[in-house]
Amino acid sequence: MFQADLYNFKKRGNTMKNKMGFGLLRLPETEGKPDWNKIFALTDRYLELGGTYFDTCYTYMDGVSDMAIKKALSERKPRDSFRVIEKLPGYFCSTYEDCRKYFDEELRRTGLEYFDVFMLHWLNGENYEIAERCEEFRFLKEKKEEGTALRIGFSYHDSADLLDRILTAHPEMDVVLLQVNYLDWDTAGIESRRCYETAVKHGKRVFVMEPVKGGTLADIPREAEQILRDIHSDWSPADWALRFVQSLPGVELCLSGMNELSQLEANMRSFEPLSGDETEALFRARDIITKNTEVPCTGCGYCLDHCPMGIPIPGYFRMYNELKRYPEDDWKVQPAYEQLAASHGRASDCIGCGSCEEHCPQRIEISENMKRAAELLEN
Repeated sequence: MFQADLYNFKKRGNTMKNKMGFGLLRLPETEGKPDWNKIFALTDRYLELGGTYFDTCYTYMDGVSDMAIKKALSERKPRDSFRVIEKLPGYFCSTYEDCRKYFDEELRRTGLEYFDVFMLHWLNGENYEIAERCEEFRFLKEKKEEGTALRIGFSYHDSADLLDRILTAHPEMDVVLLQVNYLDWDTAGIESRRCYETAVKHGKRVFVMEPVKGGTLADIPREAEQILRDIHSDWSPADWALRFVQSLPGVELCLSGMNELSQLEANMRSFEPLSGDETEALFRARDIITKNTEVPCTGCGYCLDHCPMGIPIPGYFRMYNELKRYPEDDWKVQPAYEQLAASHGRASDCIGCGSCEEHCPQRIEISENMKRAAELLEN
């Protein structure tokens, strides 16, 4: 049972300041190219509504995210009107000097002279070894000392035990970016709760990624949604997910991609923290969602560049989940699958090489799940 009292989910009546940050992992496109007019409209409105933080990374959208910082912000807005979180692709580094190479390129690509927060991207067991070997933590510390990084930290995808070891070894870190949402709160693979508690124990500010789990928590089973609607008929499932994360003590920022103005407007509303009863209801809904979700894919797309068969893995898993949840909707899922498969590898083309699985933050057994998806989607 979720103990809401441990996380101060008890009192209502005090409106919280919205903690939404604008994540640039997924940006609106038209015919496969960035839709700059739409991107400008979104970033402008976000700033108008009081938002300040934009999150990017060297690898996001093959550099388009960094370009968006420059085109939408650096070239159009006063520097003191926005803040930027940038990440070093430390897993690409072979030497300490490589850190400087990527850092300088990121400054050029974003058009900035400093980053408000500079992080190592995607620390896990393997990447942590690279970070130590290449002295990447020393590099971050030096950037902070010279003023080109105001705060430093890392984004993280691994166990709470490893996180504890890293933060013990590197108390100089200011911020930890964690995947936290109510669906992953107690899962063995993600350990949202334990990682969050570990960061708080070490006195670190917590930034959150995947609060809606790549859109999974915006479109939940009808039975689960009804539990929530019975309490607040005017709250969407995404509202619940964002309120849960932002109600956690120690969470400074909640990052989410926002591709539509209506979505942005909804996400940026002020709100009251969840009460204990509301959080208990959310976890009852969580149990139903877990039972009805075959593949916990967030759609991050990290797997795509590593599939030799060109299979659109997140797209097929999204269709597979929908069809398993609502078999009666096969009439619309099947044509959508055939349309996507016409220009990409089919689900049945998977050769089980495992390359994708090495790059999956969710630790999904992609090859085995793709076999099941192929059986359902192609028959």
